[in-house]
Parts: sequence; C-alpha cells; structure tokens
Amino acid sequence: MPAITRTVRIGSSHGLHARPAKLFAQAAKNAGIPITIAKDAGAPVNAASILGVISLGIEHGDYITLTADGDAAEAVIDTLAELLATDHDAE
Repeated sequence: MPAITRTVRIGSSHGLHARPAKLFAQAAKNAGIPITIAKDAGAPVNAASILGVISLGIEHGDYITLTADGDAAEAVIDTLAELLATDHDAE
C-alpha cells in the first residue's frame, strides 16, 4: 500500500510551539506507524519526535506535508491534519 501524503495549513495562532507540538508528536507516536512532517520543501522529520517537530520552526499559516505509511494511514493522517488545523492557542 502506498504512503499517504497530505498538505495542511497550521491553525494554531502561535504555530507549532511546545504545547501543540507535544500534542501532535504524542498523537503521531500513538498511531504506531511511521509518520513524517515537512515544512515547505524542507527535509521531513519524524512526526513522533517533539524536538524534530519544534526544530522545523512551523508558524501560523505555514503549509506542512504529512506522510504516513502503514495500516490505517489515511485515518491517522485525517486525525493529525485536524489536530494541526485547530487553533490550540484559542482556549
């Protein structure tokens, strides 16, 4: 089965800083399949690595590309995409 790729616009008004990055990395880790996240044309990093995710310097409105490979990749990407599109700074 081919890897699933999706481009998502970041919804958090302060980008993927510590809290949203942690939520995202935890969700990616819990998925149990390999997932990468890349910003623009940059090199992809392991989505389950909070340091890797923060190192991308993702800001509000940036477009990122998620890639997941394995069982239920489509459902996992749906969940992660929704997480990234949500403004976690709005609470």
